Amino acid sequence: MGNRDLETRGSWKNRTAPPPHPPSNYYTSSSPYYSESSDTQWTSWLVPMIVVANVAMFVIIMIVNDCPKHQNVSFEGKCVARFLGRLSFQPLKENPLFGPSSSTLEKLGALEWTKVVNDNESWRLVSSIWLHAGVIHLLANMLSLVFIGIRLEQQFGFARVGVIYMLSGIGGSILSTLFIKNNISVGASGALFGLLGAMLSELLTNWTIYANKAAALITLVVIILINLAVGILPHVDNFAHIGGFLSGFLLGFVLLVRPQFSWQERNHLPIEARGKSKYTVFQYVFWILSMIFLIAGFAVGLVMLFKGENGNDHCSWCHYLSCVPTSRWHCNNR
Repeated sequence: MGNRDLETRGSWKNRTAPPPHPPSNYYTSSSPYYSESSDTQWTSWLVPMIVVANVAMFVIIMIVNDCPKHQNVSFEGKCVARFLGRLSFQPLKENPLFGPSSSTLEKLGALEWTKVVNDNESWRLVSSIWLHAGVIHLLANMLSLVFIGIRLEQQFGFARVGVIYMLSGIGGSILSTLFIKNNISVGASGALFGLLGAMLSELLTNWTIYANKAAALITLVVIILINLAVGILPHVDNFAHIGGFLSGFLLGFVLLVRPQFSWQERNHLPIEARGKSKYTVFQYVFWILSMIFLIAGFAVGLVMLFKGENGNDHCSWCHYLSCVPTSRWHCNNR
């Protein structure tokens, strides 16, 4: 596992935000979700389909991996759970997460700078989102997706959540590839951090409709900081987390805007209390600025990536965002 980085969310006026679930695993993030309201709820089907697709993809990965046939003799130990046949896992010294070899992940679409830039395999920016390094990695990400994604999909619908999920995953892949050149990376954590970022911007842009605003904001920020802090440990691709989070944060201002309470309830309020505009001025400002930063960020990132630039050349300290070396471990993510 030394050569793999793992990426490894009554009336509106009375809406409240209960405390979130704590982070469920080393490789993932959980986030707060808001309580049910009297608003019409969407039926969540996209998130369950994403979970099924990821599980199915992992099964395919293990079939292709076929540890008993392709076991790497350079690693000590035998295949784990050999009774599973070709679905058995690589030796734990090679992959402690109960999963395939690095070469299998690379063959099936893991994120790798050389192949994306030199071999023009830009499809890896998307394919890597659907790959996981092991059972532990897969379970952690899918549990987080269920906690975060289902509630968001119920509130905002599959289209908006799906766009945030995919674009955040791609944003995480772009930033990861710009800064990590010596390792491969897989996982849906960038997309999950995007949902987490979207929840934060949704809270900010729809600030006036929530009760207990300060408590909700502080709780959410603490969860975000804890999960990003975990990313400075080795073998965790924090650049994918950061890229996904920033993408989702900006997308939340664009896609998760709610009308003012007074406009939404205009038919039940006296004329003098009715809102004149569907959205507030600051909601329009956030929308415009977020669109500008989002388009500019993706454009600059893609141009730098396909020009073969190394992000570390433009930011000498940024590598510490993904791994901080200590006496117990070293970092080799540049």
